[in-house]
Amino acid sequence: MSVSLVSPGTLPWAGWFNRDLIENMPVAVYVCDADGVLVAYNKKAGVLWGQSPTLGDTQQKFCGAHRLHLADGTYVPHDQTPLAAILTTRQPISFEAIVGRPDGTRRNVAANLAPLFNDEMAFVGFVNCVLDITDAKRATENRDRMWQLSQDLMVTATLDGMITAANPAWTNLLGWHEASLVGASVEALVHPDDAALFREQWRASAGGRRSSPFETRTRRQDGGYRWLSWNAVSDGLYLHAAARDVTREKDQAAALAAVEDALRQSQKMEAIGQLTGGVAHDFNNLLQVIRGSADILKLPGISEERRTRFLQSISSTADRAAKLTSQLLSFARRQALKPAVFDVGLGLASVGEMVGTLTGSRIETDFNFTPGQSWVHADAAQLDTAIVNLVVNARDAIDGAGKITIALSNVSAIPSIRAHAARRGDFVAIAVSDTGCGIAPDDLPRIFEPFFTTKDVGAGTGLGLSQVFGFAKQSGGEIQVDSQVGVGTTFTLFLPRHLGEAGALPSHGAHPRRSAHGAGAVLVVEDNPDVGAFSRDLLVELGYTATLVTSAQACLTQLAQDGAAWDVVFSDVEMPGMSGLQLAARLKLSHPDLPVVLTSGYSHNLYEHGLPNNELLHKPYTVAQLEAVMRGKMSSMTG
Repeated sequence: MSVSLVSPGTLPWAGWFNRDLIENMPVAVYVCDADGVLVAYNKKAGVLWGQSPTLGDTQQKFCGAHRLHLADGTYVPHDQTPLAAILTTRQPISFEAIVGRPDGTRRNVAANLAPLFNDEMAFVGFVNCVLDITDAKRATENRDRMWQLSQDLMVTATLDGMITAANPAWTNLLGWHEASLVGASVEALVHPDDAALFREQWRASAGGRRSSPFETRTRRQDGGYRWLSWNAVSDGLYLHAAARDVTREKDQAAALAAVEDALRQSQKMEAIGQLTGGVAHDFNNLLQVIRGSADILKLPGISEERRTRFLQSISSTADRAAKLTSQLLSFARRQALKPAVFDVGLGLASVGEMVGTLTGSRIETDFNFTPGQSWVHADAAQLDTAIVNLVVNARDAIDGAGKITIALSNVSAIPSIRAHAARRGDFVAIAVSDTGCGIAPDDLPRIFEPFFTTKDVGAGTGLGLSQVFGFAKQSGGEIQVDSQVGVGTTFTLFLPRHLGEAGALPSHGAHPRRSAHGAGAVLVVEDNPDVGAFSRDLLVELGYTATLVTSAQACLTQLAQDGAAWDVVFSDVEMPGMSGLQLAARLKLSHPDLPVVLTSGYSHNLYEHGLPNNELLHKPYTVAQLEAVMRGKMSSMTG
């Protein structure tokens, strides 16, 4: 549809209108003369009215045909239309209305009606510019309806947090009426403990960044608080925020956490009970052998052969008891480790020499590792024990013939294991695989628990895998298990890889000194009188001069009187007052040439602080172990 204009001769002012300008305007435009006769319109006018207007129609006929309504829907007679207003005021007027179209539909419009005058300021007509605002009106109505009906709190505020509008949910949920909120600060309603978080998020939103959901406690009109989850966004002038009540979810989460905590405590107590029962069972068996053998040795007339046999039984049983406590400490990750840098490949090669003895002739073994490529800083003896435990576990999983594979590789990450996130870094992976029966899925979560075993009664203590688990964790690594019933199992032990120079870490060594007391003079420091006397007597039997003191302070006093009289200090770790570790640190300053040997069955101090530059002899120790340690110290002094 093109713009239609009457002849300029008929209406001289009509020629003032530029046809292209009217046609390309973004609003509907129609022009009438002083009598209300339509003289011009553009394409959008026809679209708006739903049909093409007819030039020459009067304004009354035109408006009457289309039934002009006010925004409230009431019909407006032509003598009360905005045209009547401009004839009276001779000024443009803006208004909103509802236009009824021939097809029965209605459109919301915003109009601007302007009078036209000639040079003598006589009224010659008017121009009406009309914008269809139906969609915008509906959006506003929907927004207002949502504002009114929403169960979430909605608020509009200035950028500095002063409330300008609040929806009815504030009354329904918190008891606040909009009149009491307008002009107040949103932050003033927030719990003091949450104010800093609220302020930070509000400022971020005011700066143009949409806030992440954040939770605060917000005050009710009666003084109580509700938990709200906020979101806020700025339009440059105001902040628009919505808050959802999450109090019930918070309460439910707290209740669930309490139940989970109670369950964990229950499981912990069950585990402690299982652990205590397992320890008591195994130790009672060991004590039975020791006590029975000791009783028999007291009998008169026992033969030398039987005496030797029962003494050997006591000794071997004590070794098993020591191994049991060592496994328990490893599982608890409280074993005092002796870390050194060593080649894992060489260590596995050494263990591999005994694997055939452990597995028997029907089980094939395959070794896939190369010395010189994988170095770790760990306790070599504990690693050997871990590998032996894994091999024995693999052997027992194979019924008859089968195959065990030990593989070594360097990896750049530990995968996600038992809900722990993956860890990137340099690690050594030692995999022990078998073609055995596999592990049932229900048993997998429990295989590292102490005393848990699927073996027959008497076939194992259930501590082997616990030792591997504890050693891996205490060494900064991890243990992974992959198993398929009827196919086999692979245990992969991850340890942090050492990337520095190869070789053992430097250890503190005494300056050469020579004893003036034959085999050597040892100052024994032990707060337990029985253990102290026993240690002193063992040293005497080995040819040393030994003196017992019962505290670290007594040791310092003795050395202050004659420090040169002693070649070695042999001290317990856990003692009242000053510990053996503290004593060793003092002696390093006051007597740097005096070697210190520490001994302990278990020490929290060793677990917490390690063993810096000192020899450690684990209790219970054998005479041979004591002799080897002392001989090493004496050799360093005389060499």
